[in-house]
Amino acid sequence: MSTLQTHRRRGTGAGEAFVAMLAMLALLWVLEALDQASGNRLDGYGIQPRTDDGLWHVFTAPLLHGGWAHLVGNSLPFLVLGFLVLLTGWAAWAGATLASVVGSGALVWTLAPPHSITLGASGVVFGWLTYLIVRAFFSRSAGQIALAVAVFLLYGSILW
Repeated sequence: MSTLQTHRRRGTGAGEAFVAMLAMLALLWVLEALDQASGNRLDGYGIQPRTDDGLWHVFTAPLLHGGWAHLVGNSLPFLVLGFLVLLTGWAAWAGATLASVVGSGALVWTLAPPHSITLGASGVVFGWLTYLIVRAFFSRSAGQIALAVAVFLLYGSILW
């Protein structure tokens, strides 16, 4: 078996996954700093329901936040759940992330009140949480089930 095949089967290493998620989280913080410095001009790239621009902003909204408190609230779940998904491998992480961005963004674009703007990584965080729970259900692995229960107990409460 080639090294690449072995790496794909095992997923991403913990160090690589942690550094990658820290870098992505740092990007969110840099973008919020730029947004604050510009007088919140980046907020216009959030999802604006049922508008043409708002539909394209489904892909930019998860990178932006409505202030420091919003970003702080998303940071730990983003880091932890993103890390856990990324341990499965880059392909699984990319698929789960894209499905989360598109799914949550489409719901917001369709259901949010008119003339509102929705920002934040919450849809991605909930998508990763869902991925971990569904993965446990289908894998029927005791370790995956234990992980899913743990993340649900820690982060499932944010659903309420």
